[in-house]
Amino acid sequence: MNARLDVFALPSAGKVIKQFMSLGRLVVDSPLPAATRELVSLRVSQINGCAVCIDMHTKEAAAAGETSVRINLVAAWREATVYTEAERAALELAEQGTRIADGAGGVPDDVWERAAKHYDEDQLVALVTLIAFMNTANRLNVILQQPAGDYQPGQFK
Repeated sequence: MNARLDVFALPSAGKVIKQFMSLGRLVVDSPLPAATRELVSLRVSQINGCAVCIDMHTKEAAAAGETSVRINLVAAWREATVYTEAERAALELAEQGTRIADGAGGVPDDVWERAAKHYDEDQLVALVTLIAFMNTANRLNVILQQPAGDYQPGQFK
């Protein structure tokens, strides 16, 4: 499978992608725990069916020391016992923020309150930005049919 466009080779797209990637870098450099970032990125990508991001974030999580059990259970996190309450709150917020169209009224207050119980305001800004960033990245990759499987940890650092 080949991508519909090689955005890294097009000068016009390259400018946009560089700016977009710099936003992603801000989230990586935020006070949000690295494990939470990778779990949320993976879960959002699973929901959106973005193979290239699933490939990237499973490999990044493993390279950062995440266990295969925690990586493999992200899709069924509600039934899994391997996540902290804070991680569960972040995963719930990620799902609600990704599935906005599925429920009238946006993200419910109780979901937000659970996240706010575990994360300070700076971390919440990073978490919300990450959820929005991943949804955008997923949509770009799915629309452009970016192939998955060749990602190497640290490739975009």
